[in-house]
Order: sequence, then structure tokens, then C-alpha cells
Amino acid sequence: MKKTLSTLCLAFLFLGMAHAQQRQTDIFKTKSGKEIKFTCIKHATFQIEYDGRYFYVDPVTTLKPQTDYTVMPRANYIFITHEHADHFDRMALTQLVTTNTIVFTNYNVSQQYRNARVLQNGDSIVIADDVTLKAVPAYNYTAGRTQYHPKGRDNGYILTIDGFRIYVAGDTEDIPEMADIHDIDIAFLPCNQPYTMTVEQLAKAAKTIKPKVLFPYHYNDTPVNKAKLLLGGTGIDVRIRNYQ
Repeated sequence: MKKTLSTLCLAFLFLGMAHAQQRQTDIFKTKSGKEIKFTCIKHATFQIEYDGRYFYVDPVTTLKPQTDYTVMPRANYIFITHEHADHFDRMALTQLVTTNTIVFTNYNVSQQYRNARVLQNGDSIVIADDVTLKAVPAYNYTAGRTQYHPKGRDNGYILTIDGFRIYVAGDTEDIPEMADIHDIDIAFLPCNQPYTMTVEQLAKAAKTIKPKVLFPYHYNDTPVNKAKLLLGGTGIDVRIRNYQ
């Protein structure tokens, strides 16, 4: 029996190591030359590591593959765009949150998770000397889709870390407010029907925002490689990672 348990434990250990090895990390430099690392976890979830601090966007344990955050660094900051189950998960928060973690989210999530700071569209906050956060609109406008993400409810975020500007669009279409988003180093734009954007809408949004690097995310089985063709010649570096 002990041998069987040992074998099972080793199997789970190697499985966890395999999942960790499959994670893709992209490294950039901030304004002052510090490293900032983006690690793809899945779907709409990723981790940012900067200067010994860890930021998580929409962490969830659910969806495949199941994610165990107890084996990851605890969060300094967590950003939740809205209350749908592929973006908000209490178990993930339980595994990541410490007494010093600050969770930012929209109003609806705050009604389910009380230990959160609410930001509405247009709100800005200085998180630290070198970190600022702004909540921006994220919604559907196409007829027949507006019930998924109604205007004014959910957040996208512009996170600025040591001058490095990151746009996390959340669940949205290519809304007019994107014309006001400038000087973005990295953009995370969603691409799946009927909840967010088509590949064509994603390309249009990218041409509007003009990020240096684009990560299509939240794409399920959408053929997002097409975005590389649609954005050819724009100078936008399109990187496809495992954000199914």
C-alpha cells in the first residue's frame, strides 16, 4: 500500500512539473530596465512578475487544465474583470490571497467577494510608487450579444508598471472607447464568439490601439493565427500563447 501511495505521489509530482514546464513566459524590460515577466496560465488568466511582486489577472482553478495556485507565488495584487466563472473563482482567491493581497474588481464581484476594492469604468488609482491602474469599459454592442457583457458593468484595465503599459481588455468587442487607449506596450485582446470579438474585430481593435505586442487571449477554438495575417505590415508583434 505504501509503495502504491508513493507511486501515486510521484505521478502527481511529475504531472505538476509537466504542466509548469508547458507554461509560456515572455520577458520584457520596463522603462528603468527592470525585467517584467508574463506567464500564460490559461484562457483569460496570466501572471505578471516584476521586482519581486506578483500580479494575477482573472485567476481561476476551473477550466482545463485544472490549476493549483498553492504551488505558485502568492499574489501581491489581483485584477478581476467581471463575475463570470471563467474570470472569477473564490477557490483561486483562497489559494492566492494573503493578508497583504489587494484585489481589484468591478461592483458585481465585490458583492460576492467582500475583500475587494471596487473600480468603475474611468476610475484610476496609484497602487505603488511605480504602479498605477485604470479601469476602462469592456462590453458587447452587437445586437443579440449585449446581454453577455452589458455596457458599464465590467472592467478592462490599463496597468502601468514602471512606465510599461499593459492593456487587459477583458470580455469586450472592438468598442469606440478603444480609440482613447494609447501608448500600449502589451495588449491582451479576447477573441471568441459570441461573447467577445471575431478575429476581424480583434485586428480592427489592434489597429486602433497600436500595441507593440499583442496577445490574443480567451480564444477557445477560434483560429487566432489568422490575426497574424490580418495584422501583417502593421508592425504589431502578434504572439499566440496557450490562452484557449
